[in-house]
Amino acid sequence: MSAPPTRPLTVAAVQAQPVPGDVAGNAGAAARLVARAEGARVVVLPELFLPAYHPPTLGADPDATDVAADADGRVTDARLDALRCAAADAGAAVVIGAAVRHPDLRRTISSLVVDPAGTVTAAYDKQQLWSGERELFDAGRGGATIEVDSWRLGLGVCYDGCFPEHARAAAGDGAHGYLCPSGYLTGSAHRRDLYYAARALDNTMYVVFANAVGGADPWRFNGGAAVYDPEGRPLARGADTGEDVLVATLDPDALAATRAAHTMLRDRPVDAGAARAVLVA
Repeated sequence: MSAPPTRPLTVAAVQAQPVPGDVAGNAGAAARLVARAEGARVVVLPELFLPAYHPPTLGADPDATDVAADADGRVTDARLDALRCAAADAGAAVVIGAAVRHPDLRRTISSLVVDPAGTVTAAYDKQQLWSGERELFDAGRGGATIEVDSWRLGLGVCYDGCFPEHARAAAGDGAHGYLCPSGYLTGSAHRRDLYYAARALDNTMYVVFANAVGGADPWRFNGGAAVYDPEGRPLARGADTGEDVLVATLDPDALAATRAAHTMLRDRPVDAGAARAVLVA
């Protein structure tokens, strides 16, 4: 495991309703929400927040809904200027969902990271695509971890968090936390509340879960954004409806105490669960 963080880190998980296809307007809304997250050094907004998670719009007009990344992952789209300014004013790293077009023409569901200097990077591309996403997007090719104030934070997007091995790979890379912009539909509250609490306890790390809210059926989202402690208990959780910005502080002492008491990361065997033949007479 990596060296423990040296000081607390204040984070925010956002639940909000973007407008389908309105990248500039949604970037402005994100800027307003970042300003509400007073004291947060990391602010996480939902999956595909910039174009909105609305497959009919994403399929009909990719030129309007996508942002372009260069070979280094940099995004210079002027529609994001308000968000750049908000990150700089807040001194925060902002993680926000976008549809990204890469130089090789791949199209991905990605987490952009807007740093406090206003630089925007397509930091992570969703690896596990859900259902009809496969018709619109390409799967990401690897994981990613960012570092803020000595905290290592693994990146996932929505369905990634349904796979225990995804968060475990982040923990194996030394992550102290796991950031998951998501889009959970109405009717999925049980799974929404179970997966990310489980990923926290599985890996004795904090989890920051952002989710969309509102919209029209069949693309109506159910909020419930949350920050989970390393035992999977919610430090903050939103309602199933309504916009919210949930601020919580990650405590390095609580992280260390949990990992000392629950040593799954240290004890896990290399070949855990490996199959072997068993003969039954």
